[in-house]
Amino acid sequence: MRLASRPSGWPTPENFELAEVRLPAPAEGEILVRNLFMSVDPYMRGRMNEGKSYTPPFRVGEPLDGAALGEVVVSRAPGLAPGDTVTHRYGWREYAVLDAKEARRVEEIPGVPLSAYLGALGMTGLTAYVGLLDIARFKDGEAVFVSGAAGAVGSMAGQIARLKGASRVVGSAGSPEKVTHLVRDLGFDAAFNYRDGEIHEQLARAAPGGIDVYFDNVGGEHLEAAIDELRTYGRVAMCGSISSYNATEPVPGPRNIGLVVGKRLTLRGFIVSDHPARLPDMIAEVGAWLREGKIAFTETVVDGLENAPKAFIDMLHGANTGKMLVRLAQ
Repeated sequence: MRLASRPSGWPTPENFELAEVRLPAPAEGEILVRNLFMSVDPYMRGRMNEGKSYTPPFRVGEPLDGAALGEVVVSRAPGLAPGDTVTHRYGWREYAVLDAKEARRVEEIPGVPLSAYLGALGMTGLTAYVGLLDIARFKDGEAVFVSGAAGAVGSMAGQIARLKGASRVVGSAGSPEKVTHLVRDLGFDAAFNYRDGEIHEQLARAAPGGIDVYFDNVGGEHLEAAIDELRTYGRVAMCGSISSYNATEPVPGPRNIGLVVGKRLTLRGFIVSDHPARLPDMIAEVGAWLREGKIAFTETVVDGLENAPKAFIDMLHGANTGKMLVRLAQ
């Protein structure tokens, strides 16, 4: 799947182009992988724009990329053999030839689908883990608010907070069904539908004693409301700002930013690719929770590479619950 053109505002199917190409045979040190699943993620929207960012933009006329999980078909590298399952960065395609050093072999956990290595046990889980524990420095007994809490990262962040001893976990989502899912299935103490009314008022009701940590996936009004409700020395892990990803004009910052000084708040942005050293710790701890049934994770799966653009656009509109994946092969 190639980037056919750069979007202005919301992406459309016309911004994508499906192409068929002949792959070269793997050279020494390379592998041929048949992709089984690929991930679509909010950060990819920024890469569709031209301009300098923390990650290079996609190029018009060239394949997109992103996290994928697949099976090794041909290997010319030690340590990997046909039949091995690996994760890598060459998604948005059915087959990929890549340097074996760019692939990571994964082991199946009983009762946990391999696709979890693109979600709960992949960059999604690592983002939640690092954001909550390292960036926000969450401590046992603190109250946590997670925006976009029914999404892939948000759902993990809220559950990790609960398992680590949060006094209260509050989430926001975009539908009554997602709100119910957060409380009934994921163990949130309270949740609200941000479409139902003023976010400030709903958050104040859901967290009457205030919050210590805000895990920000949304930005905008959510960030402003969180600043109001954060206690002194509160911390914000700024993971994303999906509310403004498709804006065509600059978005105003929080009107109450002055409270950051008086409350001695810490607002810190982070990029998960800066924290690969934490991946083994995350897989060990989250993997144990998954085996024990202490963490629930949901996947929204769309079939076929031809439907990947729609899956991506739907994800930006919040149509998914949990991790949005595209199944490329059975």
